Amino acid sequence: MLVRICLGCICFLLTIKTAFAEIVNVNNEQIKELSKNNIPIVDIRRSSEWDQTGVVPNSILLTFFDKKGNYNLDEWYKQLRLKINEGEPIILICRTGRRTKIIAEMMDKKFDNVIYNAKGGITSWIDKKLKTVKPRY
Repeated sequence: MLVRICLGCICFLLTIKTAFAEIVNVNNEQIKELSKNNIPIVDIRRSSEWDQTGVVPNSILLTFFDKKGNYNLDEWYKQLRLKINEGEPIILICRTGRRTKIIAEMMDKKFDNVIYNAKGGITSWIDKKLKTVKPRY
């Protein structure tokens, strides 16, 4: 009887999905290398911010927080999955890296992606005189 209970517990533990993302802070050089390996850059800023600074070439433009700071993680992730496959690694970028760090921590509890956080954001990208382009909607 004890053996059956133990086997049942083991089977249960093997079937549940542990959804934890791995969060890695990256600098501009690392972002360039990762993007060479087709890891998508997801720019979570609002359109007014994209228009103001431009975006990293080939970025996926997918706003997370609205002007009031509201968000819907599940809906945002559903939209992201239309652009990438579930579980694929992504690079998150915002203005300074603060918002993407918050998003990465939210995703850490719910999804199973490797998340690269652009720790300096687009501000660091621009400061290093790296290429930006006008956003395409």
